[in-house]
Amino acid sequence: MRKIEITKEPVELYKILKFEGVVSSGGEAKAVIDNCQVMVNGEIETRKRKKIMSGDIIEYKNEKFKIYLK
Repeated sequence: MRKIEITKEPVELYKILKFEGVVSSGGEAKAVIDNCQVMVNGEIETRKRKKIMSGDIIEYKNEKFKIYLK
């Protein structure tokens, strides 16, 4: 499980995927979320602007990312 540190809460889901390099662009981040390819805390998430907080776990393509507040 990869650790992702954020400096403030909350952060929108698509921004985490984009800025952490999980996907190549904001448009791609929004597309994979729309296509039900991203899970947050074990449930499929379709809201691009879902507020992500410390302790949340994001899953995409068999990778897990745990969010920590820096």
